Amino acid sequence: MEKIDPRTYSQEVQEAQRQQIVRLRKEGRSNLEVAEIVGVSISHASRVWTRYQKEGANSIAKGKRGRREGNNRTLTPEQETLVQRLLIDRTPDQLKLPFALWTRASAQQLIRQQCGSEMPIRTVGEYLSRWGFAPQKPAKRAKVQSTPRVARWLFLEYPRIVARAKQKKARFTGSMRPDCKPAPMLN
Repeated sequence: MEKIDPRTYSQEVQEAQRQQIVRLRKEGRSNLEVAEIVGVSISHASRVWTRYQKEGANSIAKGKRGRREGNNRTLTPEQETLVQRLLIDRTPDQLKLPFALWTRASAQQLIRQQCGSEMPIRTVGEYLSRWGFAPQKPAKRAKVQSTPRVARWLFLEYPRIVARAKQKKARFTGSMRPDCKPAPMLN
């Protein structure tokens, strides 16, 4: 009889096979006989029976597949809590990072600084997503913005503000960059 790898079956079928192996072994049949009846390898029948004898009925019940939550993570739960707290309570510049806002790159540097762990940018994104930090969309331009009014303000009001500031020798930080020319005035 051709043996089929039991890992290809559903969990329910695998569990039924294990229960059948145990039942047949309890009847006093050998691993060879059980393997031929159930259609598995002798070593599989032996493993199931040995595990049942050592650990009981729960050891042959179906279990949760895949990697367990929290396994193989780069950061420990304590480190995760620390980084989350810093992301919520502080800005990057308060932590001496060369960023104004939190991004994946700034979070990556924070993790490197606080935990000493080199982490790929994609993994940082997965951590941020898992923690509920969603990327923010940029603010959209106002739909009711009046381009003629903005242009008029740039050509009429703004130069008056600059002149008044110079006249009073005030510190004026709102100056425009010389390479940034205002749009032509529209009527």
